[in-house]
Amino acid sequence: MNAPIGNGDSGRPAGAPAAVSPARRAQLLRPLLKSVSRSFYLSLRILPGGPREPAGLAYLLARAADTIADTRTLPPEQRLTALQAFRRRIAGPASPGELPALTASLDVAAATPGEAALLDALPDALALLESLPDADRQLVRQVVDTLIQGMEFDLTRFPAEVSDAGLSTPEFPIPITALENAAELDRYVYLVAGCVGEFWTALCRRHDAALAGWDADGMAMLGVRFGKALQLTNVLRDVPRDLRMGRCYLPLDELTAAGLTPAALLQPPNFAPARPLLRRWLIAALEHFEAAEAYLLALPRRRVRLRLAAYWPLALGLMTLALLAGRPDDWLEPQRPARVRRRQVYALLLRSLPTAPSDTLLRRHLRQLRRRVEAAL
Repeated sequence: MNAPIGNGDSGRPAGAPAAVSPARRAQLLRPLLKSVSRSFYLSLRILPGGPREPAGLAYLLARAADTIADTRTLPPEQRLTALQAFRRRIAGPASPGELPALTASLDVAAATPGEAALLDALPDALALLESLPDADRQLVRQVVDTLIQGMEFDLTRFPAEVSDAGLSTPEFPIPITALENAAELDRYVYLVAGCVGEFWTALCRRHDAALAGWDADGMAMLGVRFGKALQLTNVLRDVPRDLRMGRCYLPLDELTAAGLTPAALLQPPNFAPARPLLRRWLIAALEHFEAAEAYLLALPRRRVRLRLAAYWPLALGLMTLALLAGRPDDWLEPQRPARVRRRQVYALLLRSLPTAPSDTLLRRHLRQLRRRVEAAL
């Protein structure tokens, strides 16, 4: 068996599986992680060594759970059962026979080569989880458990049978379920993203002595709002796609007050009456981004890697928000999703190296991005 990862006592419970080999560990946290993490891989890879491994592992485990939740070839009841089994496995070592049964049910869930490789690598990823030091392992377990709760919310709150039935159109409508109110939306964005801000804060604080003087509760709160800003932006961007899958994350009570229904948002004549709702939630996201900026600037200037890991998603989120704010007449048009262009991403990466260590330059750039949103509003 291979030696545990890390120096000294790894804190693994008695009887837990040994850690994977260094070569396999590197494969999990680099090429495999890159294949399933999309743009967030940049932030994960730039992290300093201490928090990088548990953060990357948490993403892999959450991505595996997301693969289960999104599987259209499994009935919703089986997906929910598989998610619940996975939550139990994350909470502690598997009982004999539990993991083989779980992975067997997941094989049909793979939709891409990266997801298939991830599901095949689950035993090693779970072994790596057990090899983490106690504090890191507990943090990973907590955040993945919360993220899975968000996935379970999706499966139970929205009729999965509708999602599997096809895409809703004005000509061939399917029932669309909406969240009830703003409180339910706020709870959802916490479960699927806000909790990551808490996790990120606790993990970085644990591994960096320069952050020991942080107000832990205050920074955790800012971290939660950072995650909410990013997820709320995703929610607004994905409204057209979600509607056609029978899901509406915009609050039903606000739609009703505007004289609209979720199904009405599929009709171009209703795009204009929906603008005030878009504006209301763009402002809410922008307020969360103000907290995200405070979070970024609270990171020590010499911790450039930590700053870059936070700066990139913050800036890209504001750029996406500006695209949404700038197209109020067709933001519900499914053929024109709001996407930051690749060349803009490259430009951000180039300017970020001299910008990240400077509070002045950071404030200036983020102020420019905020003003684009505000001007469009």
